[in-house]
Amino acid sequence: MATIDLIDLKKNYGNVQAVKGVNLKVADGELIVLVGPSGCGKSTLLRMVAGLETVTSGRIEIGGKDVVRAEPAERDIAMVFQNYALYPHMSVRGNLEYGLKNRGTPRAEIDRRVQDAADILEIGPLLERKPRQLSGGQRQRVAMGRAIVREPAAFLFDEPLSNLDAKLRVQMRVEIRRLQRRLKTTSLYVTHDQLEAMTLADRLVVMNAGMIEQAGTPMEIYERPQTLFVAAFMGAPGMNLIPVEDLAAHGADLSGQPKDMAVLGCRPEDVCVDPGENDIAVEAIVDAVELAGSETLLHLHADAILSAIVLRRPGALQLQPGARMRIGLPQERIHRFDAQGRRLGGHAETRQATASAAAP
Repeated sequence: MATIDLIDLKKNYGNVQAVKGVNLKVADGELIVLVGPSGCGKSTLLRMVAGLETVTSGRIEIGGKDVVRAEPAERDIAMVFQNYALYPHMSVRGNLEYGLKNRGTPRAEIDRRVQDAADILEIGPLLERKPRQLSGGQRQRVAMGRAIVREPAAFLFDEPLSNLDAKLRVQMRVEIRRLQRRLKTTSLYVTHDQLEAMTLADRLVVMNAGMIEQAGTPMEIYERPQTLFVAAFMGAPGMNLIPVEDLAAHGADLSGQPKDMAVLGCRPEDVCVDPGENDIAVEAIVDAVELAGSETLLHLHADAILSAIVLRRPGALQLQPGARMRIGLPQERIHRFDAQGRRLGGHAETRQATASAAAP
């Protein structure tokens, strides 16, 4: 096992700067998830760690050793891809053995590692099958098994569940988390799926435009986003973000709010159906009702407020589009942001500053 240190890491494609001076420490045995929209630089960052992309400037240290100029095979890492990357003409056993054979690993050691991986992943009965005879979930287990037999210092996961259906993704998330905790292998995981990121990570790293926007535990980032981008990106649906000038035009009472507050944020689950005395009250009209069995999402709009408002409640709410209702934004659950999109009334842990902190 080992730590991974990324130090002022940059990647340029011509005049385009894809990764802009990232600093990140992954502790020994920690699972860090990189999450962000397409084009934010998360996969490029992972591929640089793997040695599949050249580094424009900066350092990558694995186990304290600078590996920027090292070949992928010399970095003591194993990567799991979204497309499985299995050899179709080989059996499962052959796929698991291939890398070890190329390294000249003794036969007895190969057999031990393959059997250990098969036991851990419960793929023993599949060892003589070809990849075409396997389901998507089984192929992904084999891909993980191929990484496990390497017994690497670190695992790198590049959107490994994106090709699976929703039900199977849930199952595989649980298996990956269980596997990583059992093996205690340092892991860097890339995904665009927020739920996947929240449920897997020891720490989350939210990326935007080639930079780290915020880093922290999943609940720290969800409960205390440090920028408007993080507030909007994390959560499904995302946080309600309402310009203060729209609320003022709507006639909402904003007394007691910071003078430099430009945007007010409130999670859908925190919006009240019946506003209390200290809540910011809003008169709203129902646009759409989404009944999801265990919960209801109400999509609302209000006069003079251009942004839509989403309200989430457990169970079923029997309302029809066009219905009028009075909602409240609880003072204690409001997130406040200034005109530059920075959080007010909290720690100034924005952008790169959060990523430079040492792992816990």
